[in-house]
Amino acid sequence: MKIQTQRLELTEISWGDIENIHKLHSIFEVDEFNTVGLPKDIEETRENIRPYVEAKECSPQSKYTWKIVLKETGEFIGLTGIKVSLDKFRIGEIFYKLLPEHWGKGYATEVSIRLIEIGFDRLNLHRIEAGCAVKNFKSIRVLEKSGMTQEGIYRKILPIRGEWVDSYIYSIIEDEYKRKMQI
Repeated sequence: MKIQTQRLELTEISWGDIENIHKLHSIFEVDEFNTVGLPKDIEETRENIRPYVEAKECSPQSKYTWKIVLKETGEFIGLTGIKVSLDKFRIGEIFYKLLPEHWGKGYATEVSIRLIEIGFDRLNLHRIEAGCAVKNFKSIRVLEKSGMTQEGIYRKILPIRGEWVDSYIYSIIEDEYKRKMQI
């Protein structure tokens, strides 16, 4: 599945993207609120992303991970994805991560809004959610600008650099999305 936004192009990741993904995952600022941690080498990155690259071969597909590139230049700027429950609950969970030099330009919000559209319009989801460390103020703002609602907090759920961290849970339900689309 190839996706476009006004300024970005999203293409499902492949092994040819490993160097860019490793670079992204090796940046402390990107990893600050990530539970995976900084990879020790490119082989660790390869093993971490293996399920996401191989997910394209599954039917039905439950994980979609896209590289984000600027339409204008083709420059790799990050990753995004959605994991869907393949059951009666019809839930999707989104994520995004960008290279720091591309923060503050609205790209994460642009991607998040587009993933919500894809989730409801193409994947027939009922609910889309995202988790966010309580101190990740930039991501909180992205989720709120994307139309998601903060529902609550998961206490001490994220293991980040040896410390258990609280996470907010954000969501949007298909009825809310449909009402917003009518406006």
